[in-house]
Amino acid sequence: MSRDIQITFDARDPRALSTFWRDALGYVHPAPPGVELPEGADALAAWDEFLERVGVPEERRNSSSAVEDPDGRGPRLFFQQVPEDKVAKNRLHLDVRAAPGLQGDERMAALEAECARLVALGAARVRRDEPAPPLSAGFIVMTDPEGNEFCLD
Repeated sequence: MSRDIQITFDARDPRALSTFWRDALGYVHPAPPGVELPEGADALAAWDEFLERVGVPEERRNSSSAVEDPDGRGPRLFFQQVPEDKVAKNRLHLDVRAAPGLQGDERMAALEAECARLVALGAARVRRDEPAPPLSAGFIVMTDPEGNEFCLD
């Protein structure tokens, strides 16, 4: 039997990092417990109202955040605040499948276009690895706004 998973990120600013990954992956911020959000409602504004209503002190309101795949296929991403900065390379990273089924120049052009979009959202480009058939179709290494490595492939 398979299990559902959640991927957890340590973060300085959970809300900002979750917003980056929401926009990068086409995910959504879930509604607060017991809150029904109308179509197009701002989930983060709803969370602000919810946390104030339940008495969470303002300094604790950015201690965590989450995003979910609206289609229910991908894992939930959870962001928890930690006091320390990232100091070493990730031992685990995400591969964002930005060019499934594409090969050669067409694949690399699609990866470059996605790279440009993510840089505009706050990511940084690290390097491009050219296709090396049959073992690699090519990919781009990037970091999110807090320095977590990921690949566009």
